[in-house]
Amino acid sequence: MDEAGRGPWAGPVIAAAVILPHRIKLPGLTDSKKLTKAQRETLFNLIRSKAWYGVGMASNQEIDKNGLIPATNLAFLRALNALTIKPDHLLIDGRDKWKLPIPYETIIKGDTKIRAISAASIIAKVTRDGLMERFALEYPQYKFERHKGYGTRLHAEALSKHGVSLLHRKSYQPVKAHL
Repeated sequence: MDEAGRGPWAGPVIAAAVILPHRIKLPGLTDSKKLTKAQRETLFNLIRSKAWYGVGMASNQEIDKNGLIPATNLAFLRALNALTIKPDHLLIDGRDKWKLPIPYETIIKGDTKIRAISAASIIAKVTRDGLMERFALEYPQYKFERHKGYGTRLHAEALSKHGVSLLHRKSYQPVKAHL
């Protein structure tokens, strides 16, 4: 399991759970952050066609209401519930402690060490990036297609000029400054 979108100022956090069949071939599989967009999308389609996966989301409102870690935990639970095959043990990228119904192990830099976590990182990132690109059509003034909600200069300028949208995490700085 892995997630995407803990740091952005806007949009949801997305979690993915992936179970890879034995001997599956996924050339170039690694941490999603080390791949180009085209490489991620190719692997995303391969993973979806050859593996079991589940995706879960926690909205920006859930992040604001519950806090980032509880909202991420909720996204992980939703990803697990979306799996059609249930694992008996989980490997999760990072070091945080989670409240999950299945025993797990956290692995620092797991997205570079464990193939299934790499696959989950790709599923989560491509899913989240696609959502932010669709949100950009609704909120073109924020240019979400370019920064995916992360705290860039372009995003800060859009916040200053247009204020806070329904997608923004109102509990995050500097979003709070624009309320």
